[in-house]
Amino acid sequence: MPVRTTTLMKRKRDGEKIVALTAYDYPMASLLDASDVDVILVGDSLGTAVAGLDDTIGVTMDQMVYHTRIVSRAVKRALLVADMPFLSYQISPERALENAGRLVAEGGAQAVKLEGPADRFGAAVEAITRAGIPVMGHIGLTPQSVHQIGGYKVQGTDERARERLVEEALGLERAGCFAIVLELVEAGVAGEVSRKLSIPTIGIGSGAACDGQILIMHDMLGFGPGYRFVKTYFDAKTAIAEAFAAYAREVRAGAFPGPEHERRCE
Repeated sequence: MPVRTTTLMKRKRDGEKIVALTAYDYPMASLLDASDVDVILVGDSLGTAVAGLDDTIGVTMDQMVYHTRIVSRAVKRALLVADMPFLSYQISPERALENAGRLVAEGGAQAVKLEGPADRFGAAVEAITRAGIPVMGHIGLTPQSVHQIGGYKVQGTDERARERLVEEALGLERAGCFAIVLELVEAGVAGEVSRKLSIPTIGIGSGAACDGQILIMHDMLGFGPGYRFVKTYFDAKTAIAEAFAAYAREVRAGAFPGPEHERRCE
Protein backbone atom coordinates (compact mmCIF):
# COMPACT_ATOMS: atom_id res chain seq x y z
CA MET A 1 0.00 0.00 0.00
CA PRO A 2 1.34 3.50 -0.82
CA VAL A 3 2.34 5.62 2.16
CA ARG A 4 0.31 8.81 2.55
CA THR A 5 0.40 11.68 5.03
CA THR A 6 -2.52 9.99 6.77
CA THR A 7 -0.40 6.83 7.08
CA LEU A 8 2.17 8.77 9.08
CA MET A 9 -0.51 10.19 11.35
CA LYS A 10 -1.78 6.66 12.01
CA ARG A 11 1.77 5.48 12.74
CA LYS A 12 2.06 8.13 15.45
CA ARG A 13 -1.31 7.22 16.98
CA ASP A 14 -0.39 3.52 16.97
CA GLY A 15 3.11 4.10 18.35
CA GLU A 16 4.81 2.75 15.21
CA LYS A 17 8.09 4.42 14.24
CA ILE A 18 8.41 6.21 10.89
CA VAL A 19 11.41 5.45 8.68
CA ALA A 20 12.79 8.15 6.35
CA LEU A 21 15.90 8.56 4.21
CA THR A 22 17.09 10.95 1.53
CA ALA A 23 17.58 10.09 -2.15
CA TYR A 24 18.77 12.14 -5.11
CA ASP A 25 18.84 9.71 -8.05
CA TYR A 26 16.86 6.90 -9.67
CA PRO A 27 18.95 3.82 -8.69
CA MET A 28 19.10 4.63 -4.99
CA ALA A 29 15.46 5.73 -4.88
CA SER A 30 14.48 2.39 -6.41
CA LEU A 31 16.34 0.53 -3.66
CA LEU A 32 14.85 2.68 -0.92
CA ASP A 33 11.32 2.31 -2.23
CA ALA A 34 11.71 -1.48 -2.17
CA SER A 35 13.21 -1.46 1.34
CA ASP A 36 10.17 -0.62 3.48
CA VAL A 37 11.13 3.04 3.90
CA ASP A 38 8.10 5.22 4.65
CA VAL A 39 9.37 8.62 3.48
CA ILE A 40 11.88 9.45 0.77
CA LEU A 41 13.11 13.03 1.01
CA VAL A 42 14.77 14.73 -1.92
CA GLY A 43 16.70 17.03 0.36
CA ASP A 44 18.54 20.22 -0.41
CA SER A 45 21.28 18.25 1.33
CA LEU A 46 22.11 17.24 -2.24
CA GLY A 47 24.27 20.36 -2.15
CA THR A 48 26.66 18.83 0.39
CA ALA A 49 26.01 15.14 -0.27
CA VAL A 50 26.39 15.02 -4.05
CA ALA A 51 27.29 18.48 -5.41
CA GLY A 52 30.39 19.23 -3.31
CA LEU A 53 29.05 22.43 -1.72
CA ASP A 54 29.97 23.53 1.79
CA ASP A 55 26.31 24.06 2.73
CA THR A 56 22.79 23.85 1.30
CA ILE A 57 22.36 27.55 0.60
CA GLY A 58 23.57 27.37 -3.01
CA VAL A 59 20.99 24.75 -4.09
CA THR A 60 18.50 26.15 -6.63
CA MET A 61 14.86 25.45 -7.45
CA ASP A 62 15.85 24.08 -10.85
CA GLN A 63 18.20 21.60 -9.19
CA MET A 64 15.49 20.51 -6.75
CA VAL A 65 12.95 20.03 -9.54
CA TYR A 66 15.49 18.03 -11.59
CA HIS A 67 16.44 15.65 -8.77
CA THR A 68 12.86 15.28 -7.57
CA ARG A 69 11.73 14.35 -11.07
CA ILE A 70 14.44 11.68 -11.30
CA VAL A 71 13.58 10.21 -7.90
CA SER A 72 9.83 10.29 -8.57
CA ARG A 73 10.26 7.90 -11.50
CA ALA A 74 11.45 5.24 -9.05
CA VAL A 75 9.03 5.76 -6.16
CA LYS A 76 5.92 3.58 -6.13
CA ARG A 77 5.26 3.08 -2.40
CA ALA A 78 6.99 5.64 -0.18
CA LEU A 79 5.77 9.18 0.44
CA LEU A 80 7.93 11.46 -1.70
CA VAL A 81 8.79 14.79 -0.07
CA ALA A 82 10.92 17.51 -1.69
CA ASP A 83 12.81 20.26 0.09
CA MET A 84 12.08 23.86 -0.76
CA PRO A 85 15.53 25.44 -1.20
CA PHE A 86 16.86 28.77 0.04
CA LEU A 87 14.78 31.80 -1.05
CA SER A 88 12.11 29.61 -2.68
CA TYR A 89 9.60 30.38 0.11
CA GLN A 90 11.13 33.16 2.23
CA ILE A 91 10.24 36.06 -0.09
CA SER A 92 6.44 35.82 -0.05
CA PRO A 93 3.62 33.28 0.41
CA GLU A 94 2.80 33.70 -3.28
CA ARG A 95 6.35 32.81 -4.32
CA ALA A 96 6.30 29.90 -1.88
CA LEU A 97 3.12 28.51 -3.44
CA GLU A 98 4.48 28.89 -6.95
CA ASN A 99 7.67 27.02 -6.10
CA ALA A 100 5.89 24.30 -4.13
CA GLY A 101 3.66 23.84 -7.17
CA ARG A 102 6.71 23.33 -9.36
CA LEU A 103 8.04 20.57 -7.10
CA VAL A 104 4.69 18.79 -7.32
CA ALA A 105 3.70 19.46 -10.96
CA GLU A 106 7.16 19.28 -12.55
CA GLY A 107 9.03 17.16 -10.03
CA GLY A 108 6.37 14.68 -9.02
CA ALA A 109 6.64 15.31 -5.27
CA GLN A 110 3.68 14.44 -3.05
CA ALA A 111 4.63 16.94 -0.35
CA VAL A 112 7.19 19.67 0.32
CA LYS A 113 9.36 20.56 3.31
CA LEU A 114 10.43 24.00 4.44
CA GLU A 115 12.59 25.22 7.30
CA GLY A 116 11.70 27.70 10.01
CA PRO A 117 9.01 28.68 12.52
CA ALA A 118 5.40 29.68 11.88
CA ASP A 119 5.91 33.25 13.09
CA ARG A 120 8.11 33.75 10.02
CA PHE A 121 6.75 31.27 7.51
CA GLY A 122 3.30 30.31 8.73
CA ALA A 123 1.68 32.31 5.93
CA ALA A 124 3.70 30.34 3.38
CA VAL A 125 2.66 27.03 4.99
CA GLU A 126 -0.98 28.10 4.95
CA ALA A 127 -0.86 29.24 1.32
CA ILE A 128 0.70 25.95 0.19
CA THR A 129 -1.67 23.74 2.18
CA ARG A 130 -4.71 25.72 0.97
CA ALA A 131 -3.68 24.73 -2.54
CA GLY A 132 -3.78 21.06 -1.54
CA ILE A 133 -0.04 20.48 -1.16
CA PRO A 134 1.00 18.86 2.16
CA VAL A 135 3.80 20.63 4.04
CA MET A 136 6.40 19.12 6.37
CA GLY A 137 8.00 21.58 8.78
CA HIS A 138 11.62 21.64 9.97
CA ILE A 139 12.93 23.29 13.16
CA GLY A 140 15.93 23.03 15.45
CA LEU A 141 19.07 23.26 13.40
CA THR A 142 17.92 24.75 10.09
CA PRO A 143 20.82 24.46 7.63
CA GLN A 144 19.58 27.29 5.39
CA SER A 145 20.02 29.62 8.40
CA VAL A 146 23.36 28.22 9.51
CA HIS A 147 25.12 31.60 9.28
CA GLN A 148 22.45 33.25 11.42
CA ILE A 149 22.32 30.59 14.13
CA GLY A 150 26.10 30.42 14.45
CA GLY A 151 26.99 27.04 12.99
CA TYR A 152 26.01 23.42 13.35
CA LYS A 153 25.23 22.97 17.04
CA VAL A 154 22.60 21.32 19.21
CA GLN A 155 19.45 23.39 19.72
CA GLY A 156 17.29 23.66 22.85
CA THR A 157 20.02 23.40 25.45
CA ASP A 158 18.59 26.04 27.82
CA GLU A 159 15.12 26.79 29.18
CA ARG A 160 14.44 29.73 26.89
CA ALA A 161 15.48 27.76 23.79
CA ARG A 162 13.35 24.80 24.94
CA GLU A 163 10.26 26.97 25.27
CA ARG A 164 10.92 28.53 21.88
CA LEU A 165 11.21 25.15 20.16
CA VAL A 166 8.00 23.87 21.74
CA GLU A 167 6.12 26.98 20.60
CA GLU A 168 7.64 26.78 17.11
CA ALA A 169 6.48 23.19 16.77
CA LEU A 170 2.96 23.98 17.99
CA GLY A 171 2.84 26.97 15.65
CA LEU A 172 3.73 24.85 12.63
CA GLU A 173 1.08 22.32 13.60
CA ARG A 174 -1.50 25.11 13.80
CA ALA A 175 -0.37 26.45 10.42
CA GLY A 176 -1.18 23.08 8.83
CA CYS A 177 2.02 21.01 8.71
CA PHE A 178 1.43 17.24 8.64
CA ALA A 179 4.81 16.41 10.24
CA ILE A 180 7.90 18.20 11.55
CA VAL A 181 11.60 17.35 11.26
CA LEU A 182 13.54 18.04 14.45
CA GLU A 183 17.23 18.43 13.61
CA LEU A 184 19.92 18.43 16.31
CA VAL A 185 17.40 19.18 19.05
CA GLU A 186 18.37 18.22 22.60
CA ALA A 187 16.85 14.77 23.16
CA GLY A 188 14.71 15.70 26.15
CA VAL A 189 13.26 18.69 24.32
CA ALA A 190 12.58 16.58 21.23
CA GLY A 191 10.70 14.13 23.39
CA GLU A 192 8.61 16.92 24.93
CA VAL A 193 7.78 18.32 21.50
CA SER A 194 6.81 14.86 20.26
CA ARG A 195 4.45 14.32 23.20
CA LYS A 196 2.76 17.70 22.78
CA LEU A 197 2.10 17.44 19.04
CA SER A 198 -0.68 15.46 17.40
CA ILE A 199 1.38 15.32 14.19
CA PRO A 200 4.52 13.15 13.84
CA THR A 201 8.04 14.33 14.58
CA ILE A 202 10.92 12.93 12.55
CA GLY A 203 14.27 13.31 14.22
CA ILE A 204 17.81 13.64 12.96
CA GLY A 205 20.33 13.81 15.76
CA SER A 206 17.47 14.45 18.21
CA GLY A 207 17.23 11.21 20.16
CA ALA A 208 14.95 8.19 20.16
CA ALA A 209 11.77 9.81 21.50
CA CYS A 210 10.79 11.26 18.11
CA ASP A 211 8.04 9.50 16.17
CA GLY A 212 10.48 8.62 13.39
CA GLN A 213 14.03 9.05 12.17
CA ILE A 214 15.68 10.38 9.04
CA LEU A 215 19.30 10.28 7.88
CA ILE A 216 21.09 11.50 4.80
CA MET A 217 21.60 8.36 2.77
CA HIS A 218 25.25 9.09 2.02
CA ASP A 219 26.03 9.56 5.72
CA MET A 220 24.68 6.14 6.75
CA LEU A 221 26.59 4.54 3.87
CA GLY A 222 29.93 5.93 5.06
CA PHE A 223 30.33 8.94 2.75
CA GLY A 224 29.65 11.61 5.36
CA PRO A 225 31.99 13.38 7.78
CA GLY A 226 31.18 10.99 10.61
CA TYR A 227 28.69 12.89 12.72
CA ARG A 228 28.15 11.40 16.17
CA PHE A 229 24.40 10.92 15.58
CA VAL A 230 24.93 8.90 12.38
CA LYS A 231 25.35 5.13 12.35
CA THR A 232 27.25 3.70 9.37
CA TYR A 233 25.20 0.68 8.30
CA PHE A 234 27.53 -0.22 5.43
CA ASP A 235 30.90 1.25 4.46
CA ALA A 236 29.97 1.72 0.82
CA LYS A 237 32.67 4.35 0.37
CA THR A 238 35.47 1.86 1.04
CA ALA A 239 33.79 -0.94 -0.95
CA ILE A 240 33.29 1.27 -4.00
CA ALA A 241 36.83 2.65 -3.81
CA GLU A 242 38.18 -0.92 -3.74
CA ALA A 243 36.07 -1.83 -6.77
CA PHE A 244 37.40 1.17 -8.72
CA ALA A 245 40.98 0.28 -7.80
CA ALA A 246 40.46 -3.37 -8.82
CA TYR A 247 39.09 -2.26 -12.20
CA ALA A 248 42.09 0.01 -12.77
CA ARG A 249 44.52 -2.81 -11.88
CA GLU A 250 42.85 -5.31 -14.21
CA VAL A 251 42.69 -2.91 -17.15
CA ARG A 252 46.37 -2.00 -16.78
CA ALA A 253 47.32 -5.66 -16.43
CA GLY A 254 45.29 -6.67 -19.47
CA ALA A 255 43.08 -8.92 -17.33
CA PHE A 256 39.89 -7.06 -18.26
CA PRO A 257 38.14 -7.58 -20.54
CA GLY A 258 38.63 -11.33 -20.73
CA PRO A 259 37.26 -13.68 -23.41
CA GLU A 260 34.02 -14.07 -21.45
CA HIS A 261 33.34 -10.34 -21.82
CA GLU A 262 33.69 -10.29 -25.60
CA ARG A 263 30.90 -10.55 -28.13
CA ARG A 264 31.81 -12.55 -31.21
CA CYS A 265 29.98 -13.25 -34.42
CA GLU A 266 28.89 -16.91 -34.66
